[in-house]
Amino acid sequence: MLPESASVSSIPTGPDVYAPGRVGELTQIIDPVLVDAVIEETAAREQRLRLLPARVVVYFVLALAFFERSSYQGVWGKLTVGLGDTVVAHPCASSLSRARRRPGVAPLRALFTVLAGPVATPAQTCAF
Repeated sequence: MLPESASVSSIPTGPDVYAPGRVGELTQIIDPVLVDAVIEETAAREQRLRLLPARVVVYFVLALAFFERSSYQGVWGKLTVGLGDTVVAHPCASSLSRARRRPGVAPLRALFTVLAGPVATPAQTCAF
């Protein structure tokens, strides 16, 4: 078996540089545990070890919506700036484009279904 095609669970890895809570401020708004659960539920988990794991790709796609006028690499830079001196992948735009397509729409649709709803409470008189 080639090392590139090995299962994710069979490869011992070092500390996860993209561990929950480390990739941008989006992880403070959208819980990484929820993102992981949605990825598992929709069977969008990567089948082999990748430089851009499924969780990171979901956050990247969400960040694309926030920074719509930025390039893929610009958004990637904004997403990973908080990692400081930690060595992370510096993917080119075509790699980010392919990574974006990999999980499909199901995880984002499921995440929207869980998170969508009114922000205001009925007690707030200015809300409608």
